[in-house]
Amino acid sequence: MSTTLNTLPVAKAAAAAPHLEVDHTRHKLVQLGLGHAAEALAEELAEAVKHNQPVHQVLDRLLARELGQRDERRIRTSLKLSGLPPGLTLGSFDFSFQPSIERRQIETLATGAFIREHTTLLVQGPPGVGKTHLVVALGVKAIEQGFSVAFYRLDELLHEMRKDATAPPQRLRRKKYFNVSYLVVDEVGMEPMGREDASLFFRLVSYRYRRGSTAITTNKAVKDWPGILAGDEAMTAALLDRLLHKSVVLNIRGRSYRLQELEKMLK
Repeated sequence: MSTTLNTLPVAKAAAAAPHLEVDHTRHKLVQLGLGHAAEALAEELAEAVKHNQPVHQVLDRLLARELGQRDERRIRTSLKLSGLPPGLTLGSFDFSFQPSIERRQIETLATGAFIREHTTLLVQGPPGVGKTHLVVALGVKAIEQGFSVAFYRLDELLHEMRKDATAPPQRLRRKKYFNVSYLVVDEVGMEPMGREDASLFFRLVSYRYRRGSTAITTNKAVKDWPGILAGDEAMTAALLDRLLHKSVVLNIRGRSYRLQELEKMLK
């Protein structure tokens, strides 16, 4: 009776084929682009022979190593391309310092469901309370889950959009700030926009409406947005209609992290 590959222990397989050339197998793995599996081959075979493990377990572990290394490389590359500030993760966020933030709600957002549903995330609060930290940390989670992410401070975004102001629609649709799954626009409201910039911002929000998820941090309440958008109440109403139609709004109230650190230094 024949023994299948899935049940044949590696030690018996090696005995049945004493002239097996590991280097030859490693070379084939490299040719197939499985470099991490090739590096781990000898180690995994030795472990399997030592414990008399089935061949399919060795194969499964080799593939798991390859996939794990590829995913780590994808995450590193995506983080670099996203422009997200480094070091801002949910693990490093001090929820105890900001009791107005419900940890359970943030953990729900971290599942990425709001990005799949093209929901807007509007985070309001005074400077220093952790608005940027939260939206960036959610961006890191989004990248880990396979979403495309881009981070811009508003002045940087407006600079890019001004350069593309006369670009045809086809070219605009290929721009990162138009087509990523999760776009973070930081520090909206620090300075009022002129009419041209307000129109460009409105065009961006209108295009991304129901196409992607946009996270905005702002120190202004919704009622104060006409002052941000060149005093144009009609444009503000149309923009907020799109932003808030399907949205999660976080109002953060509390002390500034930065002021807390300054107080510690002064003491």
